[in-house]
Order: sequence, then structure tokens, then C-alpha cells
Amino acid sequence: MNKMDLPILPLRGVNVFPKMFLHFNARREASIEALTYAMDNQQIIFVSAQKDPSIEDVDVTADIYEVGTVVRIKQIVKLPGNVSRVLVEGLYRGELEKVYPMDGASAFGRIRVWDDEEKVMLETERQAQISMALEAVEKYGRSHDNKPPEAAIHALKSITDVGMLADSIANHLIKSVENKQRVLEENDSEIRIQLVLQILNHEIELAQIRQKLQRKTKSVIEKNQKDYYLREQLKVIQSELGDAVDVGEEIEEYKTAIQNLNADEKIKEKILKEVNRLQRMTIHSAESSVIRNYVECMLEMPWNVVTEEEINLKKAEQILEEDHYGLVKVKERVLEHLAVRKMTQHGMAPIICLVGPPGTGKTSIAKSIAASLQRQYIRISLGGVRDEAEIRGHRRTYIGAMPGRLVTALRQAGTSNPMILLDEIDKMNSDFKGDPSAALLEVLDSEQNHQFRDHYLEVPVDLSRVLFVATANTLRTIPRPLLDRLEIIDVASYTENEKYHIAEQYLIPKQLKKHGLTKSQLRIKKEAIYRVVNEYTREAGVRQLERRIGEICRKAAKEFLMEHKKTMTVSGKGVEKYLGIPKISYEMKCDEPQIGVARGLAWTEVGGDTLSIEVTVMPGKGKFQITGCIGDIMKESASTAMSYIRSKSQDYELANDFYETVDIHIHIPEGAVPKDGPSAGVTLVVSMLSALTHKPIRHDIAMTGEVTLRGRVLAIGGLKEKILAAKRAGIIEVIVPENNRRTISELDDEVIENVKIHYVKDVRDVIELAFAAPSKETC
Repeated sequence: MNKMDLPILPLRGVNVFPKMFLHFNARREASIEALTYAMDNQQIIFVSAQKDPSIEDVDVTADIYEVGTVVRIKQIVKLPGNVSRVLVEGLYRGELEKVYPMDGASAFGRIRVWDDEEKVMLETERQAQISMALEAVEKYGRSHDNKPPEAAIHALKSITDVGMLADSIANHLIKSVENKQRVLEENDSEIRIQLVLQILNHEIELAQIRQKLQRKTKSVIEKNQKDYYLREQLKVIQSELGDAVDVGEEIEEYKTAIQNLNADEKIKEKILKEVNRLQRMTIHSAESSVIRNYVECMLEMPWNVVTEEEINLKKAEQILEEDHYGLVKVKERVLEHLAVRKMTQHGMAPIICLVGPPGTGKTSIAKSIAASLQRQYIRISLGGVRDEAEIRGHRRTYIGAMPGRLVTALRQAGTSNPMILLDEIDKMNSDFKGDPSAALLEVLDSEQNHQFRDHYLEVPVDLSRVLFVATANTLRTIPRPLLDRLEIIDVASYTENEKYHIAEQYLIPKQLKKHGLTKSQLRIKKEAIYRVVNEYTREAGVRQLERRIGEICRKAAKEFLMEHKKTMTVSGKGVEKYLGIPKISYEMKCDEPQIGVARGLAWTEVGGDTLSIEVTVMPGKGKFQITGCIGDIMKESASTAMSYIRSKSQDYELANDFYETVDIHIHIPEGAVPKDGPSAGVTLVVSMLSALTHKPIRHDIAMTGEVTLRGRVLAIGGLKEKILAAKRAGIIEVIVPENNRRTISELDDEVIENVKIHYVKDVRDVIELAFAAPSKETC
């Protein structure tokens, strides 16, 4: 045996056999030094496997196997990150005898080189050894999924040297570093081939036992046991990944909740079916998330949970009086509705819809109804809703599906008989996603809503016990079938006096408290309130009024702190100090009768207003035009008025062809304010006839009414707001259609006080009342 002094290179997780090639990466500083020294000295180096691959700083005297391989370095390639890719060729086995330092290499040792002991054996014996080894290789390939490549097996068959065959089999097939080391440490070729056969047969037996157990387990385990086995495996995998969830515990909680759920058996069966589906799914699948959300939604629904209703009319009346000033008709109708519910003991009463301008207290009235019944109050805003799924829910065919707003409201209330306010029911829209107002037909129909079916829940939901109250600003945009299911209660505009009392009793105390003030610190006089109402707000309700009062309180609070005042009083003249110059100006009546100018009355969503219609007649060729921000209905009213005058031209001493010799221009001032409606018909007739006949129109009278081609005057709406607008403009006489006499009789005395009302059936009556005596001057 020869001895050599060589640098030492420890290897992690690999062994090198003689006459074999091996690629490995070297990155440790000591390894790089050993390779560099070897390259400078005949390219020979001693390599041996580490006993523990995890050790970074290796002590070659204790941490590597003594038996290794003397190799020749064939190639070194520098890689990024200070890594060298090394190709070596094994030369012969060697044993480390001594380690000593050497300049240029951190580990250097004396190696005793082994000669490969190839015993002399008969040719038949050699052939038998090789045949047994190759047969073991084929068995190994059949028993393992990772079968060795055909090229490797063909290469093994071409080897005639027993010792080299043993080394090749160990190098290609044996995975364990320890077993490879055992083969490397055996120098006797005959013993070495037997050792390799022993290791291969052991591996083959283990593989066969594993396959046998798998086949036996697969045939014996029943479905439930298989599911349990898979779930246990999943738990182990999830535990290794660090995201283990106890699905079984969650399923048991669901099943317990189903048993305790106060619902019909069909609903329980539906939920249980979904829970069983969830149990069979992997926890991270998308569908499991959908099912889990559905089950939780179903369990949170108050299926048979009912809040006991207490209808005390005296208490209800007291709550309504405390919360709202005026609104006598509205309060009376609400109390009647509650009385019917108490008498019938069920929810089949009509569904109330409170209709009126913004800021008149519709929502707060609904809240007071809920308080008087001791019911849960839920508000659903329908303004801008254009998707039918908002009402009926989404179908459970995609991630993100959810129930409709009604089912969500029931979950939020925790009871199956809350009071649900359908706010802004007139502001729903429809598009390609469906018509939500059509979906509400089933909800608001007492004959159908006990079997309301939400697309998400897929089971009937009983809405018959829910008390629905709706609000709207106008009835024009509510579809007729939906309107048919509602009982309309008009919430009209507030009068000037009502606004004063609301401000004094409700708004001022509320704003004082909100701004940290007391009645003794800030006092707002009566005339100041009236001035704020008339000169700083233009509305039917009191929303803007509350904002103006809040503005006064803010500026007063600032003065208290900066000027150290103790008390403050806001008078009528002092309002401008806090609110600036008046924001609102109303068109007042003219001082003298005018030709071609008539004063009409109009209704808007923020209350009533007066409408001056001016007509000018000029020599021309029969041109007829109308200007101002007007709608199609008002244009049609103008055409109707013109046709009526032409049909009665002789009665008013007009030439038969007068319309061919003059141009008529109708103008409605305030062009930026949209105006529409048929109630300007009589005003248009009077103003055009005045301009054509040069007769002045009374300046102290206003009119409203729809006119037909035959001159009949038809009924109109919004009379309360219109009369209040006339009074605000200083007009003391009002012309209204005869068919509105009943409407006038229902108005409060405060509204029609100091106003003379003329009832007319024909436009000739209007003309007789409206035309004043001839006057030389007009304003």
C-alpha cells in the first residue's frame, strides 16, 4: 500500500467511488483552499463524507469518515456567490492516517492508499456473482416507483469486473450515505458484491412489504374509515404547514346549532345537507367558503323568533305628540292603522307609504311607530337601487354571493316581526340587472309574502309578520302595480307658523345641546326664527331650518369663548350678523294690474311657489314660441290654451286669422329652475288672452288649474303648498278648480286664513275673475 500526503475535502451527503465521476458544489472557505492547493499540486485530493451533514465547521479528525476516495480534479467552474462547481474522478480508496497543517491548505493529511483486492475466482463463479447482482437490480427496479433509467441498467450489464460492478450499483441505486459508506469501506471485491446484494435485497423486501400493506389497506378499509384516514392525513399535513384547523370540531358545532335552531324541519334538513357537503370538502376549497357562509347565514336567521308586540294607543299617541309637531291627519291615520292591527291581531293591514317633500319628518314618524309598538326598527334605503338581486338576493353560484336586503334586515333585527322602513321607494331604478320595484311586489303583497323566496337562501321566508312602512317624495315615479299595494298618507309641507313651533320646541333645544349651550346662554327671539324661516330657507320641511339654527349656535359658541360673554340674544335684526345677507327672496305681487302677465301657482318637491307667466304679442307671421326651463307637459298646456283661444276668437273680439298676423312669445322667468305640469293651463289662457286683447290682469289674484280644449278646468294637486306660496307673495285671492273644493275643506284653518278662494268649473269664470278694469298704466 502506498502513502500520499494530500489536502482533505469533506463532502456533505455524497460519496465518491473509484472509477466514478461526481459533480458537487464547494462553497466553504476550507474547501476552496483545499481545491486551490490541489490544482497547484498535481490536481489530486482526498475526499470523504461527513458523518453529520449539518456541521458547517468540520473537524476532519472527528467529523468525517476515515475511509474515503483519492480523486483527480477534472474541472472547476466558478459560479456566482463564491461557489465552485467541481467535477472529480475517483481513483482509488484511501484511509486517513494522520492530519497535520500545511501552508495553503487548512486540512492536510497522510493517506494510506488501498489496492483493490480482486480475488482470483473461477469464470463460472464470477458470472454467477454478476448475474445475481443484475437480477437484484431488475427486482429493485420493479419494486420501486423511481425505477433506474434503462441506460444505467445497460451500463451495469456491460461491466465484467465484480468489484467495479458493486461500486457502480452502490453509486447509482443505494440512497443512504451510511450504506454507501459501508460499501466504500470494503476493499474485498467478493465481499463487497455480497454486501451490495444484501442491501438491495433489504430495500426490495421493504418495498414489497409496503406495497402489500397498501393493497391490503385499500381492500379492507370501508368508505367511512377511508375518509377518516384521509382526514387524519390532512390534519398531519396541515399541522406540518402550520395552518391546521379542527374541521371536525367546527362541523360538530354546526350540527349542535342545527339541533337547537328554532325552525321548521325542512329548513333544518336543508342546513344539515349543506353541512354534510362541507364535511366532505377540503377546508381551503373555494366552494367550502361559500357553503360555510351559507350555513352561518341560515343559522343566524330568526326563523320562528317573534318579539311580543304591545299596541297601546294612548302610549302611541303620546310618543307621536312628543316627537312631532302638527301633522294632525298623519298622526290620526297612524293611530287608526295601529287600532286595526290590535283588533285583527295579525299583520294583514295595508302597507303604509308616507309621501311628502324632503325634511317633513317621514322617517322619524316611522321610527316613532316602531317605538310605539316596541318593535325592532330597521331602515332599508332604496334610493338608487337598480339591481333586482338587492331585493331577492344573489344565486349561490359564485364567490361573493349574499342574501338580499330584506333577509339581511331580518338577520340584523334578530326577530321575524321587526318594523322595516323602505326609505325612498320612489327613487328605485331599473336596468339590465332587473327591476327591483317588480321584486317588491311580492314583498309588499300580504297574500304572497308569507312564502317569499330569496335566491340565496333557496327556502321560503315568512315576511307576513313584518310591519312595512315606506317613504317617498312623489308618487309619479312609483310604478302603478307597486303603488296599488300601498296605502298613501300625505305628509304635507309645514306652514310658517308650524315651522316656528317646530324650531322653538324641537330644533333649537336639539342644536343647543349639540353645541354645548343652554337656553339661558343663547336665546333666539320669535321674530328671529320667523326671519330665518322666510329669508334664509326655501323648503317644505325643516331640514335647512335646522342647519341655519345650527350655524347660529356655532358662531355663538365661538363668541362665548373668544369674547367671554355669558348670555346672548339673537333678535330679528341680529340674524344677519350670524347668517349674512338673506339668501332667499320671493317674488311679491305687483303694485298695479298688468297686461299679459298672470300669476300662477306651482308645486315643487321643496314646497309651493308662485309662477309668473309673461306673454308678448308682436306683429309677425304667426310664430308661436315658449321659453324658460319647462317640460313637455307645460308645452302641451300652452298649445291647448292657444287652441282654446282660437276656437273662441269671436267671443273675445279677435279676428279669425289673428294668429297669422302676430308672433306670440310666452316666457316663464327663472329659466334655471325646471318647471312642468298641467296646472298652469288656466294661467296660460289668461296671460295670452290679456296680451291679445290688451286687457290688464289683476295683480292681487293667483290661479291654478288644468284646462281642456273645451275650456273645462280640471282638478290639480299640491293645494296646500300653493296657497302658502300665494300668501307668502302677498296675494289674498286664489282661483282653484271646483273639483278641489273637498281638498280645501281638509286643510287646516291656519292655511286658508285671510285667503279668499274662488272655485271655477270653466275657464270663462277664470277670465271674468282675473281681468281687472281697464287701466291707463301698467307696471
